[in-house]
Amino acid sequence: MKRIFVWDIAVRSFHWLLVIAFAANALVIDDDSKLHNQVGYVVLTLVLLRIVWGFVGRGYARFASFPPSVDGVKEQLTDIATQRRHAHIGHSPLGALMIYNLIVSLLVLCLSGYLMTTDMFWGTEWTEELHELAAIWTEASVVMHILAVIFESKRTGVNLPRSMVSGYKDMPEG
Repeated sequence: MKRIFVWDIAVRSFHWLLVIAFAANALVIDDDSKLHNQVGYVVLTLVLLRIVWGFVGRGYARFASFPPSVDGVKEQLTDIATQRRHAHIGHSPLGALMIYNLIVSLLVLCLSGYLMTTDMFWGTEWTEELHELAAIWTEASVVMHILAVIFESKRTGVNLPRSMVSGYKDMPEG
């Protein structure tokens, strides 16, 4: 195994703070409470900071290091289907798509939540429906993300959750 530093403290902090804030709002905090709105602003701030870090950060934090790629997705799906154990140092192609999906989903969730608090959109049905749909989609995406991380950790032999804690990936040789 080769130990490689992949996730800087900014990416890891963003990830775990977002996990806490999103889980709190989705599972614990009453969605009609002022605290729900405040935690929503925390989520929005975290996502906006991650977007900025995706352009100014270093290494694998940069969006340029994991561009969306149809060919990359096909290759990863082929690896899965043929049981090839190809581990990616940064985000895998499917992982990259999930990251972009989660960023957009969280932005829609936060924007629709904010709109529901404005005079112009207070009580409008479409903002509430959009917010609910975005919440369901984001929650489903989080579940898929967790399952995919577990699956890919077992498939590739790289402990992905540990790397998001320590910052290092223990990569198989070759």
